[in-house]
Amino acid sequence: MGAGDNHSVVTDAAVPAALPSRDPLSVPVEAKASIRILVAEDDRVLRDGLAAMLRNDGYDVATAVSGIDALERLKRCSFDIVLTDLYLGTVSGMDVLRGAYAAKRETIVIVITGHPSVTASIEALRAGAWDYLPKPFSATHLQILIGRAAHVVLQARHMHELTARLLSRVGHSEQIALLGTSPTFRSAVALARKVAGTDASVLITGETGTGKELFASFIHQQSRRASRPFVAINCAALPEPLLESEMFGHRKGAFTGADRDKPGLFETAHGGTMLLDEITEMSLGLQAKLLRTLQDGVVRRVGSERPDAVVDVRFISATNRDPQQAVKDASLRSDLLYRLQVVPIHLPALRERREDIPLLATHFLSYFWERHRRPGTAAPKFSRQCIDFLRTRPWRGNVRELQNAIEHISVLAEPAQEIMPEDVPLSDESNSLAAITDALTPEILNADYHSAKEKLNAEFERVYLRHLVHRTGGNLARAARLANVDRTTLYRLVEKHNLSVRRESAPEAEW
Repeated sequence: MGAGDNHSVVTDAAVPAALPSRDPLSVPVEAKASIRILVAEDDRVLRDGLAAMLRNDGYDVATAVSGIDALERLKRCSFDIVLTDLYLGTVSGMDVLRGAYAAKRETIVIVITGHPSVTASIEALRAGAWDYLPKPFSATHLQILIGRAAHVVLQARHMHELTARLLSRVGHSEQIALLGTSPTFRSAVALARKVAGTDASVLITGETGTGKELFASFIHQQSRRASRPFVAINCAALPEPLLESEMFGHRKGAFTGADRDKPGLFETAHGGTMLLDEITEMSLGLQAKLLRTLQDGVVRRVGSERPDAVVDVRFISATNRDPQQAVKDASLRSDLLYRLQVVPIHLPALRERREDIPLLATHFLSYFWERHRRPGTAAPKFSRQCIDFLRTRPWRGNVRELQNAIEHISVLAEPAQEIMPEDVPLSDESNSLAAITDALTPEILNADYHSAKEKLNAEFERVYLRHLVHRTGGNLARAARLANVDRTTLYRLVEKHNLSVRRESAPEAEW
């Protein structure tokens, strides 16, 4: 170890023992055995104590007696976490850090230093260290830190496995999270893919349920930060004091119940991406503190009088409001908006991309059928009438509402059943008529009176007929009776709007 380094550093690790977990992000005991940790420390007593404690806690641990030894082991074996002293002689902990990333970019490196200066900490974090551990530290402190790192490792594995499974089914990750072929949607996808390779801040706007978090996750997965954490926080879900503590962390004694130091989500997201959902709901005071972190990357925990960490985080924000209007309403700082909206992406509502509804519905039906049924059970399928009906719905809850409806269908459907319009749950019958209001697009409103009336009348016919077809299960004879029109007129309208329906061989029996 370097001259003057503190050898007596682990205050409660003299007798290695598996301590009860105090951290909500710690991983199950059975999962720890799959996590490989390398401890690089030239002090034998400390090295053996750390290794024994981590082994007793369930991890797969190897040790290195020097920086050179650590680099050799990194070339031969793959490690998930590297715990290295900063001062290891001719080959330093910084060299080990760089060697770890050269061998495996996803490796989490934690640096131990006996000289806990801000300069050394910043240097290590800028070089890519996940965190640093200043001496002296307790076994509990180490256990919590390793537990958080292990949680990130398992989370990344899960994401990779899920992506691989879905890729084997649909062929491309973009088709998984960003399903759709409409021009407006594909334009948003193209912009997301283009910006993903940078560290530019992105602001995603769109109605509730349009998939803003999916887009943020897609950008993260396509970026060079994909192996690092993706952390999402809903700014509208927590009161201001709790939101500040969750984001920035807090010091022991900062408020009632703060019985220990707690790092915030900014520190958890170090090296990765953070999604600030519903950013316009954050208080102006907290926005000012967020702006400081965006500018210099320094995090100051609640109750702290000094900077606690330097973080490297890529920020993606989302809101269902118009951000420019939020600035005018004084609910969003204009300087914060400029920082967050380097690249804006707007997601269209589902009613603006109706051609994507069959693709989405089929995907959800397949997914939820496999989720809720035994393997090999014959899956149901949508009838043409049902697909037509789904396309008439206003879907004010957007993709999220459609997903909920299809899960309802998959739970109640029988194997190999053909799904009909009457099987679709309707939360509000009046929503069918609301589609008429949705049809009042700028194109129609800006047209001359007769053209606008003709287009709106055609939309009324389409919505009315599809609602009528749903009520009768596609039986045109019964539909004609309910609509109080003759069958010939109804058949002509059905053909005009290209609806798929069931024609009775003896419709007279319905009269």
